[in-house]
Amino acid sequence: MSDMLVKLYDLPDLEPVLKQAREAGIDIRRAIAPEKHVVIEWVRKHFGNGWASECEVAFANQPVSCYLAVKDGQLAGFACYEATCKDFFGPTGVDESLRGLGAGKALLLASLHAMRSLGYGYAVIGGAGPKDFYAKHVGATVIENSTPGIYRGYLKQ
Repeated sequence: MSDMLVKLYDLPDLEPVLKQAREAGIDIRRAIAPEKHVVIEWVRKHFGNGWASECEVAFANQPVSCYLAVKDGQLAGFACYEATCKDFFGPTGVDESLRGLGAGKALLLASLHAMRSLGYGYAVIGGAGPKDFYAKHVGATVIENSTPGIYRGYLKQ
């Protein structure tokens, strides 16, 4: 999967997207340390060991570089940044049963706005899966010849 590039200086406003998520009963917020074990196990269960490992790194950052989508007191999705590389967004995922309610878009924008506040002008979406989603919501473009990029030769189990 190719990487994608996002102009952080040209992002959509965050508040309307957070409002849409709230209206669907989904709270978007930054993760905190005491819930690390819950988040990591949820990510491992739904998305595998690789993403769980990246998420653990996000919890080691200060502040934690992981946003959560919470619905009815349960984890519904997550998004990390600065986990695998500086200035990289991902991994991110939403529970299949809750897709289409705006959580993914809200997680993406919350993370990208946080990256912009760190001073970055652009962000890389590493190994982007849903390219049309990223292009539609944040104007991301494919970085040509970026497969496998930083993931070349990484060990999988």
